[in-house]
Amino acid sequence: MVIQAQSAPPQVDTRRVGAAVAAAGLSSFALLYAPQPVLPQLAAAFRLDPGSASLAIGVATGALAVAVLPVAALAETVGRRRMIVWSVVVSAVLGLLLPLAPSFPVLLAMRAVQGVAIAGFAGVAAAYLADQVGIGRLAAAVGTMIAGNSVGGMLGRLGTGFAAGPLGWHGALAVVAGVALACALFASLTLPRTPPLQTHAERPPLGVARLGLSRAGSGSGGAGVAGRTRGGAGRAGRRNAAAGVLVPCVAGALATGAFVAIYNAAGFRLAAPPLALTPAIASLVFLSYAMGTASSAAAGRLADRLGRTAALVTSLIVTVAGAVLTLHPSLPATALGFAVLTAGFFAAHAIANAWVAAQASPRARGRAAGLYTLCFYLGSGAGGTAGTIVYGNAGWPWLIALISAWLLLATLAVLLRPSTRRARRHTVAHAVPRRGRPSG
Repeated sequence: MVIQAQSAPPQVDTRRVGAAVAAAGLSSFALLYAPQPVLPQLAAAFRLDPGSASLAIGVATGALAVAVLPVAALAETVGRRRMIVWSVVVSAVLGLLLPLAPSFPVLLAMRAVQGVAIAGFAGVAAAYLADQVGIGRLAAAVGTMIAGNSVGGMLGRLGTGFAAGPLGWHGALAVVAGVALACALFASLTLPRTPPLQTHAERPPLGVARLGLSRAGSGSGGAGVAGRTRGGAGRAGRRNAAAGVLVPCVAGALATGAFVAIYNAAGFRLAAPPLALTPAIASLVFLSYAMGTASSAAAGRLADRLGRTAALVTSLIVTVAGAVLTLHPSLPATALGFAVLTAGFFAAHAIANAWVAAQASPRARGRAAGLYTLCFYLGSGAGGTAGTIVYGNAGWPWLIALISAWLLLATLAVLLRPSTRRARRHTVAHAVPRRGRPSG
């Protein structure tokens, strides 16, 4: 039987953990997306088209994606807390140096290194939280972490947008980096040491340990049965376990690509007729992240009430609805659309992220969290850049059509994944001998 920790150990101050991880997330995501509001200014300064300017985002998120699995593996050796501390401090220092870049290629190189540094937080934060609070409180803890991430993304973008007017893009990025460094130092001083949550009873059975997953496709003791099955039953259990991690990873990648693409293009669209907003006013669109903060914090309750599948599908459909609303040319409708799609995306992200962490065994949480983060930022880098290129060449309606297709594809992936309950019944039926049944 696989027994997972259901609550935080008594010695763990969950509010302290939440505050420290939220500060680290605020620092990391303020830095990661700080250039987004000033992409038009970067395009003008370096004579770039929208797609090329968006590389200031895509290079950092792409480097993060490439680095996240090696960093997650390294964290198993050096410690997850130490990895988070180094991540937030180094990325903030690089943020302070970024405005000194003499050319766009140098700026891109620095952003790539910054993306690798941020991978240290993004790749292990969910696993660190699982160690601290246990599986029973993980969905709520991940929701709180993502709420901090969304606050960081919102404040970083707003700060950059408002500071760009009087200080230029150089000064705007420096201001955000200074705030991020203060948050990084707070997190470094506040993060508690990781408690040894895993006991002998928590270790997955041998068959499941090889797979690296303990809960996928298992009920009470189901994973242990699955580990001992042969032939079709064993293969069904392994397929179901893999789907339990891969499907939310794919959904997260598609949703993130759509989300980053529309925000990459937002500054260009809002500055162009008929809206023709100034950079400071256009940056107010990032106030929509307040909706993401609320929805990600509530995502755990939504998943508990509706179930993970229904909650994730609902969140993805809400994101599509918000994107479609932005097609209306009026400013109120556009603002409402951004608020709706942001709320839907962050709820979907929180549910998918917690889903992956909950499916993995304690030993494999770091790898599972790293896999989700890899998919998330591959989607962010590739999807965000591709969507911005589509906007630059075909306009806003075609961008909305593209990202709506991605979100609906993610919805289908979730709906059509192998049924956990059906696979479990199939596994048990083949694994449990039928006693007392006549042989004839």
